Amino acid sequence: METVETLVAHIQGLSGSAEELAHLHNLLRQADGEPLRAHSAGLLPFLSQLHPQAHSLGFLYLLEAFASSASNLRAQGGGDFLVTMADFLVSCSAEQIRMAPEKVFKNEVMQLNAPIRGIAPLRAAIRKIQTSSEELTPIHADYLLLCLLAKQYKAGLSVLEDDILEVDQPKDLFLYCYYGGMIYIGLKKFTIALDFLHNCLQCYAFLQAVTAPMSSLNAIAVEAYKKYILVSLIQNGQVPSFPKYTSSTAQRNLKNHAQVYVDLSTCYGKGNYSELEEYIQLNAEKFQSDNNLGLVKQVLSSMYKRNIQRLTQTYLTLSLEDIASSVQLNTPKEAEMHVLRMIEDGEIHATINQKDGMVSFHEDPEQYKSCEMVEHIDSSIQRLMALSKKLSSIDENISCDPAYLMKTGRERGGRFDYDDFDSVPHKYF
Repeated sequence: METVETLVAHIQGLSGSAEELAHLHNLLRQADGEPLRAHSAGLLPFLSQLHPQAHSLGFLYLLEAFASSASNLRAQGGGDFLVTMADFLVSCSAEQIRMAPEKVFKNEVMQLNAPIRGIAPLRAAIRKIQTSSEELTPIHADYLLLCLLAKQYKAGLSVLEDDILEVDQPKDLFLYCYYGGMIYIGLKKFTIALDFLHNCLQCYAFLQAVTAPMSSLNAIAVEAYKKYILVSLIQNGQVPSFPKYTSSTAQRNLKNHAQVYVDLSTCYGKGNYSELEEYIQLNAEKFQSDNNLGLVKQVLSSMYKRNIQRLTQTYLTLSLEDIASSVQLNTPKEAEMHVLRMIEDGEIHATINQKDGMVSFHEDPEQYKSCEMVEHIDSSIQRLMALSKKLSSIDENISCDPAYLMKTGRERGGRFDYDDFDSVPHKYF
């Protein structure tokens, strides 16, 4: 490659127009990797010759090359690098760093063993790179991974609560959904976790269909499927079957690598607490090696809840003693505690007569007439209408995309039918 001095001169002279930046980006990519990292120890003085905002693209490449060396980070002091990184991400040009989002510094933060200190800078980088809150960037998944490693689950909500409608690479969405599901598991928001894990598995099925199988994706998808089984049992008491559009190859790959969990689901379905407990004890080492033993124990605990819910479908009243006997609890007092917790969580509707120890089960008292419920329903309808409008717009754009029309034409032997254009709005003609 050219000398570092020449490269810095290019950065200073080619950071103006879009054409100049495109040319500079090509030069930086040619120098990136081993050629630039061979000079990493001497890059720090050159950074002082660059302005973080005016020369953001070149500054990003040089700073990333410098930080790629663990010895450089130790020499400078990890904290100093994090401050430099944070200051750069606050002041840099969004237009320039959007050209190289993969260069943002997740790996360098990992080297410092300080994931919690990388959360705020990476969140700032996401907002810089995004053109809207609906866009998924290549560093969304990196940010969520840092939140997981730092056990700062609530910090992940700052991006997870955005509606993502713009995705460039399916693999980015695959990792985003996997890490997002794990964060919601950490927060015990199992319903949302299921949605994320389900989307992760569907991304995997899509990637299997359109790309060559990748072992790294397979491993992550298997882990997602294991957690999907466990969270489904905790939340719903059963594991739904794969959607019809999931390929048989993807289903077979997942089930073959998660057979212990599939068998756990079968055992759970029998409703026998002692049998489930024995199965978990026999396979505890496997669950522990997968780092899923905590979730598995929650599956076992949920068996009591599930069996009590079954009783509400059969009986109008039942004694605490009978409940304890039916669900295999040791004492009526334990049964009372479980029933009270389920009433508090809104999972059953019941009252307990403390005099005779009888439990009366009731229908859901919600009449959907309160002001709070009406406001909740109205806000949900408004959100769904906005989402439907957005999806219709995306569908229109795809329908008019030349690449899409050419592909559908090739699949029909080069013929286009009138119906291909029937759904396209007239404003596009």
